Amino acid sequence: MSNVKSTHHQKPVGAVPARPALTRQPTAEERRRAQRVLVRMRVLVHLPGKVSVMEGYTHTVSATGAMIILPEGFPSGAKFTLENPKTQQRVEVHVVRPSQINQEGSLVPVEFLSPAPLFWNIFFPPNVN
Repeated sequence: MSNVKSTHHQKPVGAVPARPALTRQPTAEERRRAQRVLVRMRVLVHLPGKVSVMEGYTHTVSATGAMIILPEGFPSGAKFTLENPKTQQRVEVHVVRPSQINQEGSLVPVEFLSPAPLFWNIFFPPNVN
């Protein structure tokens, strides 16, 4: 009888291999707090201390904010009032990341400072994670 241990490892009987869904990092879509909807809707931006209003459009909207397209970008943390001209409802927002430039203008990601799930006049079903 030999006392030499085998270097070959075997899976225990009944072992289940790890599922990729449990070991990979969640996608950006899965990490999101709210569902996004691709919709082009006119918006108005009211900047603090300025009388003039900036016009822009939404790229995507969610129950917690939006990605908006504006003629100029804003730094992360900038705050302003966003207006939905169809409903004339206004909400305070802040820029969550620096703006990115695309062919239409600056993509500005904003988040509502206080909950406004009906701001876009769209029903967002709750997340089921």
